[in-house]
Amino acid sequence: MTDYTLKDLARKMKGIDFTVLSTHSQDGAIAARPMSNNGDVDYDGDSWFFTSEDTRVVAEIQANPSVGLALQGSKGLLGQPGIFIVIEAEAELIRDKAVFAAHWTKDLERWFKDGVDSPGLVLIKAHAKRLHYWDGEDEGEVAL
Repeated sequence: MTDYTLKDLARKMKGIDFTVLSTHSQDGAIAARPMSNNGDVDYDGDSWFFTSEDTRVVAEIQANPSVGLALQGSKGLLGQPGIFIVIEAEAELIRDKAVFAAHWTKDLERWFKDGVDSPGLVLIKAHAKRLHYWDGEDEGEVAL
């Protein structure tokens, strides 16, 4: 059994683009949706996702900033499932163009035509509190 560090998990997350971001809906249910981290995976405990101001995810984070993230890596050796990582995090909504620019990639223009000047653009920063992982025989958690 191997105990992973945040650095170990960051290395394993490097190739994972899509994350399932879960929030609490107004009626108390869990709402989940796939989000791209846009290749912003130099992971230090913070995940970054762009969205629009008028989305349910923004309203749900404003009401309750506790969120969950779930990631799955590609298959491991001998067809074994890849790593699974579940993250408990506190979300923050950022509306600062300088911060947008620091996390912007050209591919985002597919959804946000005016780049960092797109009306209603919001950046979600999810700051990890605890990471749980399952990787073959290895499993554990990292608290931050």
